[in-house]
Formats: sequence, C-alpha cells, structure tokens
Amino acid sequence: MAPNRGGPPPEGCAFVMELPSDLRVIEAAVGYLADRLRAYQFDGSRLNLNFRVGMAEALANAMIYGNGSDPEKRVRLEVELGPDEVSVQVHDQGPGFDPDRVPDPTLPENLDLGGGRGIFLIRTLMDEVRYNDAGNCVSLVLRRHEPLRRASGE
Repeated sequence: MAPNRGGPPPEGCAFVMELPSDLRVIEAAVGYLADRLRAYQFDGSRLNLNFRVGMAEALANAMIYGNGSDPEKRVRLEVELGPDEVSVQVHDQGPGFDPDRVPDPTLPENLDLGGGRGIFLIRTLMDEVRYNDAGNCVSLVLRRHEPLRRASGE
C-alpha cells in the first residue's frame, strides 16, 4: 500500500501476519505495521509511542512467555485497520495465563519483581486491552485520536 500523504484515510482493511518466535523480528514487524497506520493518518505519539511500544510488548510477551521462546512456535497477528482505529489480535501457541493474577508492577512490594511490566505498559498505552478466556490471545485497540477524558477520570 502506498503512503497516503495528506488525503483522506482509505477504507478499512484486514490482514494476517505470522511471525516466528524470534525477538529479532519484532522491530521489523512493528515498523511494517506503523507504516500501514501512517496511510490512515496515525501519527505523533499515538503511533510512535503508544502503538510501537504496546505492540512490541505484546509480541515479546507472546514469544517469550506464551511460546516459551520455542522457535518452532508462531505468533499470529490479525489486524483490522480503519480510518479511526486499529485492532490487533496477538495469538501465541502457549497454554495461556490469567492476566488478573499478574502482580501490579507499580506497587511498592512488586517493584523488584521481574514480571508484569509489559502488561502494565500495554494497558497504559492502548485504548482497549482484552485477553481471551484461555489467556493466549490479547486484543489491542488503539484509536487514531486520544479519547476525550472526563474530569471525573472516566
């Protein structure tokens, strides 16, 4: 797809990517997706911080924790890209986990623990984050524009 420079965003599209469980492919995969988002006029920190870091963390978690760094296992991405938002499902081939049991890495008693930072970043940077019941697929949504927040914090 050719970059869309200044014109209206194109109609939506959907596609699938499959990646090996190899951390070295994350940067290229996230770069490819970011280029696709630019055609839909995603830009600034929503693209360069929220999307890039959220996707990189989701892919790293799927490869390391989900697939156990097994090079024979794959990570599948199902991407739906539209003028107002991008939705990505990241599937790994592992047994899954319960994301509610991951300790909050911002609590003082957990600051020295090794886990939970990636999930914390994903939840902080993306507009919607949901896990399937098995815990081996995370659905991420990022809107092109930051949602308006009410004074009450909702």
